[in-house]
Amino acid sequence: MSGRILVTGGAGFIGSALVRHLINNTSYQVLNVDKLTYAGNLASLQSIAAHPRYQFVQADICDQARMQQLLQQFQPDIIMHLAAESHVDRSIDGPAAFIQTNIVGTYTLLEAARSYWQGLESAAQARFRFHHISTDEVYGDLSQSDAFFTEQTPYAPSSPYSASKASSDHLVRAWQRTYGLPTLITNCSNNYGPYHFPEKLIPLTILNALAGKPLPVYGNGQQIRDWLYVDDHARALLCVATQGKIGETYNIGGHNEKQNIEVVRSICTILEELAPIQHSKLNIQHYESLLTFVQDRPGHDQRYAIDASKIERELGWTPRETFESGLRKTVQWYLANEGWWGPLAQNGSN
Repeated sequence: MSGRILVTGGAGFIGSALVRHLINNTSYQVLNVDKLTYAGNLASLQSIAAHPRYQFVQADICDQARMQQLLQQFQPDIIMHLAAESHVDRSIDGPAAFIQTNIVGTYTLLEAARSYWQGLESAAQARFRFHHISTDEVYGDLSQSDAFFTEQTPYAPSSPYSASKASSDHLVRAWQRTYGLPTLITNCSNNYGPYHFPEKLIPLTILNALAGKPLPVYGNGQQIRDWLYVDDHARALLCVATQGKIGETYNIGGHNEKQNIEVVRSICTILEELAPIQHSKLNIQHYESLLTFVQDRPGHDQRYAIDASKIERELGWTPRETFESGLRKTVQWYLANEGWWGPLAQNGSN
């Protein structure tokens, strides 16, 4: 695999996993464009930062002139658009940033991409792809008895975050239908793995447990999520970008439905094995004793579950990690990489 891929949001959690995968497993030239907001961290790319096929530019996707300039300079064959505000709690507290980045930013990037694509020669036009990376949260939530989300599930977003992502999905489809821009969309389930920002459930639980802090669980903890190991997601994204059918949507899931309380308890069990408690230091007997139920978030979706049969059937992708194997790898990574998460924790991020 060779050519040029421009990745937006490549310093974020999923974006950095994708960039590392592209550099380590393909021959693509990669341009990473990231604004470096709180969740963007170049330390996540340290292992490939000096690679001759990789370059980084700090820029805002809402800056259309800059986006057009970068497209003309880099001449990508594929744009993989991951830049987004993505934390539900933050979207409840301050929705404006989500409207700006996720909706206005996607529109701006689409227009820059359309202008660039229309100016290409026919062979380059035929190669070009705009791959928009989205979330299963656009579908709303499911009851215990509902079937999984499919690509035909009607949109019913619940939070400002998911509503902004739904809006961006609609824009991408409209630019394909109206202007012919060759687009693809993927909607993924909850990701986890190394380099995950410490405000999210799994890294928050790991780091709080190690520090002897409360392990907050919303409501009764019975909300269900489908978990996808981030490196499996990176493989799926490349698969869709290079093999997917123009105008199509592909759901990406890990086949791992777990209650939030199950996830927290599983982390505690792994930590009991890998990081036995120093009782005198933490003054507790078990990590699980730190479990703390907190008031549920407004509009909290109760269940997400992805039907990923389309990408498996049409493109041959399946996840390699089970939740058990991926979670163990994740806990091991955090235990071994305090140099990455320590500065974030000290800044109050967890």
